[in-house]
Amino acid sequence: MKKFLLSSSILSADFACLGEDTKKVLESGADMIHFDVMDNHFVPNLSMGPMVLKALRNYNIHADIDVHLMTKPVDNLIPQFADAGANYITVHPESTYHLDRTLDLIKFHGCKVGLSFSPATPIGFLDYVMDKLDMILLMSVNPGFGGQSFIPSALDKLREIRKKIDSSAYNILLAVDGGVTVNNIANIALAGANVFIIGSAIFNSDNYKKVIKNMHNALEIVNYGAIH
Repeated sequence: MKKFLLSSSILSADFACLGEDTKKVLESGADMIHFDVMDNHFVPNLSMGPMVLKALRNYNIHADIDVHLMTKPVDNLIPQFADAGANYITVHPESTYHLDRTLDLIKFHGCKVGLSFSPATPIGFLDYVMDKLDMILLMSVNPGFGGQSFIPSALDKLREIRKKIDSSAYNILLAVDGGVTVNNIANIALAGANVFIIGSAIFNSDNYKKVIKNMHNALEIVNYGAIH
């Protein structure tokens, strides 16, 4: 059976009680945490730094955390977030002049390596760095803000990336970030994703556990169809 992971984007959490809200979403069934870092330069918003990540670790958040760096420059932040407790560090190809070196830097600091593509970013970069990646993250909204609607053309791009992964010899997770809901998660899975980054659909609800359960149920139907 194919393994699907739900990664909860805490950009949409209650920042007044971030540790408590993060723990609550994990207890409700989320598999991992997505940590969006924005610099008001690479993207038009400002969010969290390494001290916030460290505070979550000190709050006994033990789940895997994917730090998504939407910053430029990016290299100087990699060791800081690695030291703060990141498991994955994901960067955009446009955020660095030397992508190969940046990906090596993530691995050097003991984290799994992610590469993210905005909606209009060509995926040709993958032809040169697939051997370095643990995860590919496809943005299905324009980066910078939570609560946006899923861009339908992302499904075609997702299928292209899935073909590249399947034709390679590498075990790479394929994540989708932006506008993922109970209503579209099955179609996103059918297009090739196995990690689903979900923010407002969970945190804007009154019952995290119910939303996460409904998403897992939708993914179980995809799995059932794949083996019958």
